[in-house]
Amino acid sequence: MLNQQPKHWLNFIGGAWVDSDRRIEVRDPSTDQVFATIASAGSEHVEQAMAAARRTVQQGALTRQRPAERAELLHRIGGEIRKLAEEGAEVASRENGKSVNDARDEFLESARYFEYYAGMADKIEGKSIPLGEDYIDFTCYEPQGVSVQIVPWNFPVSICARSLAPALAAGNAVVVKSPELSPLAITLLAVACERAGLPAGALSVLAGPGREIGAALVAHQDTNQIVFTGSVPTGQAIMRSAAERAVPCVMELGGKSAAVAFADADLDQLMASVQGGIFFNAGQVCSAMSRLLVQREIYDEVVGRVAELAQGLSIGGGRDNPDLTPVVSMQQRDGILSMCRDAEADGARLVTGGYPVDGLPGAFVQPTVFADVTPQMRLFCEEVFGPVIAITPFDSEAEAFELANGTDYGLVAGVFTRDLSRALRAAQVLEAGQVFVNEWFAGGIETPFGGNRLSGYGREKGQEALYSYVRTKNVAIRVSR
Repeated sequence: MLNQQPKHWLNFIGGAWVDSDRRIEVRDPSTDQVFATIASAGSEHVEQAMAAARRTVQQGALTRQRPAERAELLHRIGGEIRKLAEEGAEVASRENGKSVNDARDEFLESARYFEYYAGMADKIEGKSIPLGEDYIDFTCYEPQGVSVQIVPWNFPVSICARSLAPALAAGNAVVVKSPELSPLAITLLAVACERAGLPAGALSVLAGPGREIGAALVAHQDTNQIVFTGSVPTGQAIMRSAAERAVPCVMELGGKSAAVAFADADLDQLMASVQGGIFFNAGQVCSAMSRLLVQREIYDEVVGRVAELAQGLSIGGGRDNPDLTPVVSMQQRDGILSMCRDAEADGARLVTGGYPVDGLPGAFVQPTVFADVTPQMRLFCEEVFGPVIAITPFDSEAEAFELANGTDYGLVAGVFTRDLSRALRAAQVLEAGQVFVNEWFAGGIETPFGGNRLSGYGREKGQEALYSYVRTKNVAIRVSR
């Protein structure tokens, strides 16, 4: 089995573990040293995976099951993921840099996705539409068919699970393109599916270069749906390709999300959210609290407290479970540091951090706080995807909401206040797919997630996500009298 070969990993195609004559080297970002390889798929593997998925759809391997049987299958997959959580946490921590505790939580969250959508597999119900006594009319839901899912490197296991679980619950076959930077732990989802008895061909997992493998999957004639989480430029390229055949997409393209802290905010509550909001997973979170807008009455105090928080974080490799872990690669680190230098050149005030961590050899970035960031600065508008927070003062509620909405993104937003009416006004005005009140990352698997504008479209998580993986058919019958 794959998880018994820690030095070299394989692709999972049509129910079999498949090697290749090409390799992807996987590095530990805490040391920048190669510790494993994985087979790199080629065009022939894309064809094998897509053919297996198409056969699965045509033969109805999942759709001919009673929905209750699919529910039991998803429950079994969730159970198998739980059994792999400890082993998977070690692998994910080493390839991604995140703490072992966070990596373990990622596997447990992945199990929850399968358990949650298992509960919905037998509840995908149509409805009857009254057209008069001479007609019987009803709707039903059918799977999209072959769902191609391109997964990012920051939370590869849980982001894969959040789209794979509802896709299987609805009866689709899935071909996953894993991320090049962290392709190992995601293959353990295939191990769990295999052990649980998922029909061969219902899932394939391919590692390989995005420009080659991802592009081939997106453009493939058998692709019926595309699910993508990643950068705006890549997402736009995928959408252009998908538009040629009108293939439906679910797109989650990141953000530059703002938390708005009013003078009456509970500052202890705010600091707890800042730590989780921007320093969790080294800030490599699409919905990170990358901007903090603070009412001027408390601005200096908040800047000081955020800086104190940042300076007090423990930093180290993921297996030590520190507060701040490395970013995913040296290239990612260098890009973050370049944006820090640009921010200083633009006039932002560097309060703390902004440089590599002395004495640590890997892809470490100091927890970084910039103050006096204005809307004209790149740091205000562009996603850093690292442990860097930009703090901006405001005076009025109207100004705060204008600043919060002042980018091209619209993924999440947050407001910190004791005034319920103000919080509800914020929820109405803030242009985001999800609004947090008095806690960043409030919500969970049950709550719909997705963005507006350059943050993408479509929703993952919650009951709403399931309907991204089905298409509606209407049947209208004239009754003979």
